[in-house]
Amino acid sequence: MDRGPAPVPAPPGEQDGRRRIPRTDAVLADPRLAEAAARLGRGVVKAAVVTAQRRARAGEIPADAVADAAAGALPGTAAGLRPVVNATGVLLHTNLGRAPLSDAAREAMLVASGATDVELDLATGARARRGRSALAALLDAVPAAEAAHVVNNGAAALVLAATALAGDREIIVSRGELVEIGDGFRIPELLAATGARLREVGTTNRTSPDDYAAAVGPGTGFILKVHPSNFRVTGFTRSADVAELAGLGVPVVADIGSGLLGPEPLLPDEPDAATWLKAGADLVTASGDKLLGGPQCGLVLGKEEYVRRLSRHPLARALRVDKLTLAALEATVRGPRTPTDEALNADVTSLRERARRLADRLRAAGVDAAPVDSDAAVGGGGAPGVVLPSAAVALPEPYAARLRHGSPAVMGRIEDGRCLLDLRAVPPVQDDALARAVAAAAEGW
Repeated sequence: MDRGPAPVPAPPGEQDGRRRIPRTDAVLADPRLAEAAARLGRGVVKAAVVTAQRRARAGEIPADAVADAAAGALPGTAAGLRPVVNATGVLLHTNLGRAPLSDAAREAMLVASGATDVELDLATGARARRGRSALAALLDAVPAAEAAHVVNNGAAALVLAATALAGDREIIVSRGELVEIGDGFRIPELLAATGARLREVGTTNRTSPDDYAAAVGPGTGFILKVHPSNFRVTGFTRSADVAELAGLGVPVVADIGSGLLGPEPLLPDEPDAATWLKAGADLVTASGDKLLGGPQCGLVLGKEEYVRRLSRHPLARALRVDKLTLAALEATVRGPRTPTDEALNADVTSLRERARRLADRLRAAGVDAAPVDSDAAVGGGGAPGVVLPSAAVALPEPYAARLRHGSPAVMGRIEDGRCLLDLRAVPPVQDDALARAVAAAAEGW
């Protein structure tokens, strides 16, 4: 009987290679991967195994190296976020999560990750006010505030104020303070979305107290004073300060943006909560993950009657923060100096010495590295135009891409055809890791 042509067998080498690719269950039985499955989840580990098997079939790795490749590709945690060394020279880099948390804040979050007394009075067994110790920390830090409230970010603080205090009434705001806050979001659109009506006064470069006074009427909800924290207007300018607005007979809500609770000598033009409250602001709003150096959250500080109206509004429930944020915020306010504060106040002579030592170490390993002076910035929508003298290690430009793909990833900046690793935002304890990352990036050249 004619059965047609016989099938053509695969070449012996390819046939053997396919047979040698280990089965998924066999690879998962490797002790390293079994331990990782218990720590990271079976799905994460299995995905790494499947990718390694695919590479083996494509001839990229030997078939007997599947388990090794899978183990080497596993993430450090079950989440997709990767640690990054911030060598950009921008202290509060929005794309890198802004303020890095202090050790005290991280430890507080670890404790808070389990069952805690976040809404329980252990002494009585009765329900207690949520976040009471974090709120107390804020009030201790800013005695000029009668009350405090915390929401999930700075924009949410403004939205809650507009909703609770203005409703469908008017918010008076200077045209020069209708800022875009990042990622395409704009203050006027944000406030209009609450149902409040904006009453714009003055011009882009000049707004006087008389402009505000002329706009105040029965339909006024409050006056909004916004610190333009991500740009500067210079030249023929005029703006009304909080003290000039406080006597116009309506509440004044002041957004300081960057989150300073008190004055910072290095940033004399950056407003702080204590100063603006003393000047007469009824409410001050701010971000927690900028110059305060804490977790992402929105702070509301001010007169008790207005804070209570915000905290009891139905929208407050939708904007509240979780126990991890409350713990990190309290530890930031009460705890030791934050990494942001340390970076801001870093001594430039020490930075230059660190850059010199790192460059010497890298040159000894065959890397084209040189210490250079550089300019750092606050970033994160804070202190625009302020230059912070710094020091960096200069590398050939191609290192930038290689360092981003390393472990840990290192983010520098390209300047004048070089990759600069600015040290102002890099804690000294990360210098060894930075040197190892550069050495690893140099392999193969």
